[in-house]
Amino acid sequence: MAMKTRDLNDLTAQTSSIYEAVVILSKRARQISADEKAELETKLSYYEGFGPEMEDARMAEEQARVSVEFEKRPKPTETAIEQMLDHEVYFRYTDQEG
Repeated sequence: MAMKTRDLNDLTAQTSSIYEAVVILSKRARQISADEKAELETKLSYYEGFGPEMEDARMAEEQARVSVEFEKRPKPTETAIEQMLDHEVYFRYTDQEG
């Protein structure tokens, strides 16, 4: 999936510079990626408990279906950008009180 061209002014509207926006977006994208990885591992762990006698083509198809479902999702970077543009990303500066 190709990335859309974004206006830098839209991305920096909530921050004081593009560098801050990039740091915030990268941290949010890592959070999203970690959440998706944990979800995928949880779904695939269901299939680990079965022995070789239980493994058949149907189980392999289910594992492949789950994997393809996750591959079709938008990339974490795209999701983070959309969330920031929709004002859904919360961030704060640690050096400021309050």
